Amino acid sequence: MPGKREDHISWDEYFMGIAVLSSLRSKDPNTQVGACIVSPDRKIIGVGYNGFPIGCSDDDLPWDREGSWIDTKYPYVCHAELNAILNSTISSLKGATLYVALFPCNECAKAIIQTGIRKVVYLSDKYESSDSTKASKLMLQQAGVELERLVTKRKRIELSLEA
Repeated sequence: MPGKREDHISWDEYFMGIAVLSSLRSKDPNTQVGACIVSPDRKIIGVGYNGFPIGCSDDDLPWDREGSWIDTKYPYVCHAELNAILNSTISSLKGATLYVALFPCNECAKAIIQTGIRKVVYLSDKYESSDSTKASKLMLQQAGVELERLVTKRKRIELSLEA
């Protein structure tokens, strides 16, 4: 009898893979971020990606990063973490883990803390020197949210939609 397959992905790689796959739904031409919320018993309870709120046109609102604030994407975009929270399938996220491609900003950190998410696993911290990220880390640490950068030898997970 053959043994089990040994090259399967880990739970962390699986849930981060869902977050990264979700990011592919983002229409942002510069930054695509996805998030996946997982219950303590490893059930997916929320996913999201960065984009405009439901009913707000991806064609009519700006995607610009620079210019007058009102003419940029920043007042309109809902971040992946907040979308995952708002899209959650259960009423309480207490004790959950959030998998996200990019370390959360200070605004998302507030939502993470308020909902009772206890752990954040992230891939990139490319804005670690920004005031937003510094404030986020301070709040998350003070609230006792565990922070973990996903370290994996696996650089890609390939999907095929061929039958």
